[in-house]
Amino acid sequence: MWHLIGGMALILSTGTVNAAEMGHQLDLTNTYWGWIALGLFILAYVVVIFEESLHLRKSKPVIVAAGVIWLLVATAYAAHGDIHTPEIMVRHNILEYAELMLFLLAAMTYINTLEERGVFNALRGWLVSKGFSLRMIFWITGLLAFVISPIADNLTTALLMAAVVMAVARDKPAFVAVACINIVVAANAGGAFSPFGDITTLMVWQKGIIEFHEFFNLVIPSIVNWVVPAIIMSLTIARDKPAPMAEAVEIKKGGFVVIGLFLVTIALAVSFHNFFHLPPMIGMMTGMGILKFYGYYLKRSEARHGTRYNQSGSDAEEVTSSMSDVALGSESKMGEEQGPFDIFSQLQRAEWDTLMFFYGVILCVGGLGALGYLGLVSQLMYTDLGPTKANILVGILSAIVDNIPVMFAVLSMLPKMSEGQWLLVTLTAGVGGSLLSVGSAAGVALMGQARGIYTFFAHLKWTWAIALGYAASIWAHLLVNSHLM
Repeated sequence: MWHLIGGMALILSTGTVNAAEMGHQLDLTNTYWGWIALGLFILAYVVVIFEESLHLRKSKPVIVAAGVIWLLVATAYAAHGDIHTPEIMVRHNILEYAELMLFLLAAMTYINTLEERGVFNALRGWLVSKGFSLRMIFWITGLLAFVISPIADNLTTALLMAAVVMAVARDKPAFVAVACINIVVAANAGGAFSPFGDITTLMVWQKGIIEFHEFFNLVIPSIVNWVVPAIIMSLTIARDKPAPMAEAVEIKKGGFVVIGLFLVTIALAVSFHNFFHLPPMIGMMTGMGILKFYGYYLKRSEARHGTRYNQSGSDAEEVTSSMSDVALGSESKMGEEQGPFDIFSQLQRAEWDTLMFFYGVILCVGGLGALGYLGLVSQLMYTDLGPTKANILVGILSAIVDNIPVMFAVLSMLPKMSEGQWLLVTLTAGVGGSLLSVGSAAGVALMGQARGIYTFFAHLKWTWAIALGYAASIWAHLLVNSHLM
């Protein structure tokens, strides 16, 4: 489903809008405005990379850089007598970011609600009761991420699986880090062979370059992309079993209903986009509205029966209390005994640093696009290199910059390529982001969800193994789909 937002986030990412609406876009790559903007973006990303050691949230540098970059864009265009184009460009950026943020906010609220209702703790209990070792859990969560992401999307799937891993082995940071890397790779690989699995695949599909069924030619390369690094990483995982739980964990009242509502919300997002040609964000927000109504029912029900839960979501405890003890609308604090369910508490727990990071990155890249950098890079790639080398490079660039603007630049150029080459660039753009933790939405989101455990450097330690999978998937594509090249 993120694919859908992506269909628009791509326009925002490059800052490229219909020429009739915004006039002529300038090439300012060889001006001091362009040099300063590029330098700021690089500096901001360096600060993001060292987030762990600096103890500085990743959203802060990119938000500041975004503002300064667009100030440079506006100044540069004004110097050329154009005071309107930058405003139109940045408004498109903001509009598309709003769709992305609201989509993510709805998904995060559902994830937080499922966690509060004890769904993930219950899944943890099930995994432990089945006697699965950490290595088996590693493979189960990776497999689920690979299988679910083509149907839903890689970001939501990664968030779900990471929540399970955190519930299973929160006290084993080394395992959580490796498992999160596995989930990111699996979710990105699974999303690469479906228009519904990743933003870039949706873009190619919407452009009419590859038909829906033709994406499934990438199934085998995608499997190879995940399995190769997964096998290598699994060798470092002990066969230890998580400590058995002292007592059984039951899902709180309404937990299964929330699961059903989440599935309905996903269906709404897909349906709004496919059948009614509306932004999928509307479907997600509609689903969150339904969750809020159900949350109201839960709040009233729990307040009426005097039910309190501790924050861990384990055992429920019936208490006799006055209405003042469980006043409707009361705020609950992490680590303290909770009163009746409050949907706005789950909304507050959304990963706001991640949401703000997306804002900064989107506007930074959009500003660089307005200055002509993305077009320049794309032109150089397909002019000086052959399509195969250029398409492989697209995947590497997507890990550094972002796959959305890189793919949009390729689609804007529309180089003459065979179906096999278009499938190759779809594959590399989809899985290339796995090379770095900041290279994909799934990686960025999981850095927020497992903050301090799954980090840029933790991921970087395994980039060599992921790169082997990246190379192997390209080889598999060239072999299996040679007739399309």
